Amino acid sequence: MKKITGIVLLLAAPFVSKSQDWHIGGTAGISNYNGDLTEKRIDFKHIGPMIGLQVKRDINRWLTLRGGVTFGLVSGDDKDSEGIGRRARNLSFKSPVFEGHVGAELNILDIDDKGFTPYIFGGVGLFGFNPSANDVNGNRIYLQPLGTEGQGLAQCPERGSLYSLAQVAIPFGAGFKYLLSDKFTIGLEVGLRATFTDYLDDVSTTYVDQNTLLAERGQLAVDMAWRGDELHGGSYPLDGAQRGSDKNKDWYAFSGVTFMYRLGSSGGNRSTKFSKCFRM
Repeated sequence: MKKITGIVLLLAAPFVSKSQDWHIGGTAGISNYNGDLTEKRIDFKHIGPMIGLQVKRDINRWLTLRGGVTFGLVSGDDKDSEGIGRRARNLSFKSPVFEGHVGAELNILDIDDKGFTPYIFGGVGLFGFNPSANDVNGNRIYLQPLGTEGQGLAQCPERGSLYSLAQVAIPFGAGFKYLLSDKFTIGLEVGLRATFTDYLDDVSTTYVDQNTLLAERGQLAVDMAWRGDELHGGSYPLDGAQRGSDKNKDWYAFSGVTFMYRLGSSGGNRSTKFSKCFRM
């Protein structure tokens, strides 16, 4: 999280020179995810809150650089699945997502001339996450240290080490912004995040041998790796049985309303026939 905060401080440094080309503001809305605990690319069964801060600089009327930090909550639960096999697996997770990002917007119209514009954006981000689930007693259990699929075990070198809780994401999406006045802009934005991890939900490949997991990580790891017995009894799956799929990486999305304030005095090189009609 210190690294993410550092990105924002670097972005804020140029504000010592007050220019009308700079904007600061925030965003609020919803977050959701796509992965091994969802059945559709866009899943609205589990929606969490999202809030963030943004910094923007207009390079010209068509190109805007941007950066910011965003916090959201994502989750998934097999109990809401339509598939019998997924429901029988009975896995679930919740995770906060802390993201810092930089990128650029391509404005389709001249907002100062038209008063509004659609735009597309893209960039790069660093995000932190920490998946957890509630056990049968309602206690929150953080899943990464358990190595539920045998990560980090000497007996399972093909599983690799415990996955990192800090990962790179590729944010991209589209939005629409409208000039409320010479100073204030309001907008709507839908942003997807492609990631390079399949463990946002702690589910990726296959079950590891129960006895090995029990000996190395304890009963809690076994209990959280397979939870079908909580519904219908049964025995722990065989070593190598399918638990998830590593064919596709996990995604998450932030969508919501943005509200930006333009720094500097009114007038100057950004004022046009539309913005001159509004003064605050």
